[in-house]
Amino acid sequence: MMDTASPVISRELGDFLRTRRERLTPEQVGLPSTGRRRTPGLRREEVAVLAGVGVTWYTWLEQGRPINVSMQVLVAVGRALRLDDTERQHLRRLAGVRVSPAESAVSDPSLPAAFQPVLDKLDPYPACLQTSLFDVVAYNRAYRFLFTDMDLIPLAERNCAVRFFTDPDWRSRYVDDDIVATRMVAQMRAVVGSDMDTPAAATTVGELRQRSDEFARLWSRHDVMLQRYETKRLDSPLVGLLHLNFVSTSVTGTGHRMTVMTPVDETTSQRLTRMADLARQR
Repeated sequence: MMDTASPVISRELGDFLRTRRERLTPEQVGLPSTGRRRTPGLRREEVAVLAGVGVTWYTWLEQGRPINVSMQVLVAVGRALRLDDTERQHLRRLAGVRVSPAESAVSDPSLPAAFQPVLDKLDPYPACLQTSLFDVVAYNRAYRFLFTDMDLIPLAERNCAVRFFTDPDWRSRYVDDDIVATRMVAQMRAVVGSDMDTPAAATTVGELRQRSDEFARLWSRHDVMLQRYETKRLDSPLVGLLHLNFVSTSVTGTGHRMTVMTPVDETTSQRLTRMADLARQR
């Protein structure tokens, strides 16, 4: 979706493109060197050729003129300027393109490692790091045994939504599973919005619609919900009933969120401590 860019945004877009252009040399992009240059980096004409767009059009874009920009052209310009994932997303925002949280969940192998010590310190409270589409990428020992032994589930299959709607044993851990089903789909709807072109969203939602009639029905209702705090009852395979507050916070700029589960009552607190003790023995 494109928004009409304000003059300030247009200037920011032009300045961003110029700075990215000036950091490149012809040799870096496979163009012949033409000797000494009055200004650093590539010329506008060279960027236009690399992106397959008109020189006048690209000049207007860099000058911050309010012109319409298609997604295809933005991708071509980003490729010509050798932008990384973060820079491409920034370019799209400056051009008025909505970037969904699902799409901004850039795969960064260092992220789980960076958060693992934080998650470990939260024991005996279960905690995990997951994408906006419920892919679990890191978790602590308490979370490992909350539903099942997460270590036994292949990394590519650690998606809470997929497991909830396709694995009866996983779903049976939720006492109020019908309520959870409705809320989970509404949260996914709010994240994805109408943008189903992102690989992560298309893959996860497509798989769920194919494998679960219930998910397909709930998805077709178009209910949306953004919830950072809720209470759930879980039937732990190790210690029985747990009454937990689920508190989530977004990790800025990553498309991920960290969720921590804290006890609602003293009985749950004692059972979490016992679960942590049992987990250490495994």
